[in-house]
Amino acid sequence: MADVHLPLPIPGADRARAEATAIAAQLDDYVLPRLARLDAPLLVVVGGSTGAGKSTLVNSLVGRPVTSSGVIRPTTRHPVLVHNTEDAGWFTGQRILPGLARTTGEAGGGKALRLVAEPTLPRGLAILDAPDIDSVVDENRTLAGQLLAAADMWLFVTSAARYADAVPWDFLNGAAQRHVVVGVVLDRVPPAAMRDIPGHLGQMMAHRGLGSAPLFAVPETSVDAQGILPNAAVSPIRGWLAGLVANEQTRQQVVRATLSGAIDDTVRRAPAIATAVDEQVGAVTQLRDDANRAYDQAVKAVKLRTADGTLLRGEVLARWHEFVGTGEFMRAVENRISLLRDRLMAVFRGQRVEADHVKVAVESGLEALIIEEGRAAAERAEAAWRGDPAGRHVLESATVDLATPAHDFDDQVARMIREWQGAVFGMVSEESGPRRLTARYLALGVNGVAATLMVLIFSQTGGLTGAEVGIAGGSVALAQSLLEAVFGDENVRRMAKKAKDDLDERVEVLMSSALLRYHQTLVALQVRPQQSDEIRAAVRAVEAEAAGGLLPGMPVTAGGELPAAAGGELPAVPAGGPSTGTADEPAAMAGGTPTVDPPAGASDTARIPTGDTPALTAGDDPVRPADPAGLLRPEADWWRDHTEAAHLDQEK
Repeated sequence: MADVHLPLPIPGADRARAEATAIAAQLDDYVLPRLARLDAPLLVVVGGSTGAGKSTLVNSLVGRPVTSSGVIRPTTRHPVLVHNTEDAGWFTGQRILPGLARTTGEAGGGKALRLVAEPTLPRGLAILDAPDIDSVVDENRTLAGQLLAAADMWLFVTSAARYADAVPWDFLNGAAQRHVVVGVVLDRVPPAAMRDIPGHLGQMMAHRGLGSAPLFAVPETSVDAQGILPNAAVSPIRGWLAGLVANEQTRQQVVRATLSGAIDDTVRRAPAIATAVDEQVGAVTQLRDDANRAYDQAVKAVKLRTADGTLLRGEVLARWHEFVGTGEFMRAVENRISLLRDRLMAVFRGQRVEADHVKVAVESGLEALIIEEGRAAAERAEAAWRGDPAGRHVLESATVDLATPAHDFDDQVARMIREWQGAVFGMVSEESGPRRLTARYLALGVNGVAATLMVLIFSQTGGLTGAEVGIAGGSVALAQSLLEAVFGDENVRRMAKKAKDDLDERVEVLMSSALLRYHQTLVALQVRPQQSDEIRAAVRAVEAEAAGGLLPGMPVTAGGELPAAAGGELPAVPAGGPSTGTADEPAAMAGGTPTVDPPAGASDTARIPTGDTPALTAGDDPVRPADPAGLLRPEADWWRDHTEAAHLDQEK
């Protein structure tokens, strides 16, 4: 997941990119560290909306100010992790949240995680105050989501005024979907609404898959000079948290439930990322095919126009006529008239001037043709990409101008043509052999024969009209007669085909070189076709491991250098200042709501509240007693819920 690249702006790419980043972050921040050490302290992340009272709640649970709060938004600017003094070794290193720096003083800038050692906190329990999930600062919102994804358990705080807001429910719905262990604190509830508002929130939770999560209602009350809530307002929450770590079995249940949900959620979400990679690969393939077609068309055009007589016009035709002269020249060659001695001697002294003119004219005409087609290919490729959103993105982010050929394309064309002409001259010399002393050969010379062969290559007249047809046709017939007189009919056809095939091959190599710029631009996107298969293979591997016991039934990792979590309880904190209404009653206990006994080994303060206000387990049965294990579900229930959720997803 960390290597997923989805650079093209195709539908769904932004969401898939965010999903891949979130999955990779959770694997790095939580899943892998927790799998490596199941005996690490239970990390409870306190999250919620701006102004919900998260920091006040954390300070009240601990009994002293450890995290700042205020009226300025965002209220929580830096995450604060409170842990038992003897558990410091679990958090000072990079075991979890490796991307966050650590500090033990007042948090500075950036994303530093402030560590606060608190000897009264039970060993095996750590509480993290996260930034606001709806912060006006983007970085804070992102960090809040990252911290919640790294939690063994959420303690989600909302207020009586904002409990139905969309943002908190987006997080809570995600928690239900991932089977995260959650406790919900409904803060600042007016005393007169202690039954109505918690009851409504409990019904909302039940309808969204959080019916088994405990709900704590904290009445609206005043705080002391240090900003601490009355002890009665938070004692049920404090006791519940202490009960979770009072014995290893209970703590492990929480850890395994959330870890199993995180792994299952990763397996569920990963195939969509693989599909997104496939879509990116498809978009890249389409862009590559568009560029390939543009340059394939250029290669075909050059191949056709160098064989249909198009080049036998203008300058090439004029220079050819200068070379062959009049009909007297042909008769002179055929009759070997001695009056041509001066011209024959010119062959021995060097190249014929007229033959050089033909060579230069062919070179010039061929160069203009290939450059024209190369530019047309670049324009076609750019137009095709410009008409596609993904292509436009590539063009705008490219480091080179893909609307025109490379700056040295003209030079490459000229060099290629000279090399081809050199190859033609070499072939003529090689084929000449004993014919070099014949009068016909001596009259033409090696350059003359090569020039004549080039004219013959452009022999068809499909690209000419009117009077040019007759002129070019006569020129071709003359060139063929000259060469056949020297080499014979069969050899002339073979030589012409060999030279033309060589030219076509060189043109194709040249255009492929020009096309390479487009391919390199696409390669720079780092979209790997095999990545989707790698993701799906990883999903299958995790599923196989899960079937073998990786999830709820996996054995507990033995303790290492650091001791395993021990039981304990949070201290009772005296109520600081004056209270009003029912604030002196335990939170969410107004009206005589029943409680159930905590797990064995828990302290008296760890009684788990149940009923319509503290722990609504079903919308229609607000006072149904909760499971003695509190929010923890048996493994059989987890698998049942998991299967039902999978069926619902499939039906949707």
